Amino acid sequence: MIHVRRHTPVPALLLTCVSTLLMLVTGDIYTLINYVGFVNYLWYGVTVAGLVLLRRREPQLPRPIKVHLLFPAVYLLFWGALLAFSVWSEPLVCGIGLAVTATGAPVYLLCLRGGSRRPPNIQRALARVTRFGQRLLLVVYPGGGAEGGPAPCPEPLKPPSPPLRGPPDPPDPPRPLLSHAPFPLAPPPPFGPTPEPGGAAPPPPPVP
Repeated sequence: MIHVRRHTPVPALLLTCVSTLLMLVTGDIYTLINYVGFVNYLWYGVTVAGLVLLRRREPQLPRPIKVHLLFPAVYLLFWGALLAFSVWSEPLVCGIGLAVTATGAPVYLLCLRGGSRRPPNIQRALARVTRFGQRLLLVVYPGGGAEGGPAPCPEPLKPPSPPLRGPPDPPDPPRPLLSHAPFPLAPPPPFGPTPEPGGAAPPPPPVP
């Protein structure tokens, strides 16, 4: 499931964060790196092989980025050689990594691929967990499918539209001027020098 606005897989990111923190608190980190490295490299090749398989089974799907099949074929060639060498050199580490990965198969078959054959209690529990996660993280399935699984998404996701805004607020009306002052105002001084009391006004200063 992805976020409704940012289109990011928030549940997957949180699960990866929690699992990474659990890995960091383990004692023997080097053995853990060997297990995780082999499993990650295994699924890298499976992902690239899925690209080739989808290109053959569903060639009409929209592909914004399309590469020649020669590149994944060369990658799978080297991937198979390195994977076989890893199994030959470290069979115990590779076997434990495969066993840990295989523990997720029953959960996948029971919770995701069971369909209507799942027990009613498990169906109700999965529905409640799904609804709670969607409300908490604001996530939905990419194609807007039901709770049983994601629906196909024929078109790529579009960027979120800007929020709708109403018309701008009208400007404030001008404030009315006071018709009368609340206190008496003194008359303004006359222009030029002030005349002396009881005499004539002095001549104005010369203009430079």
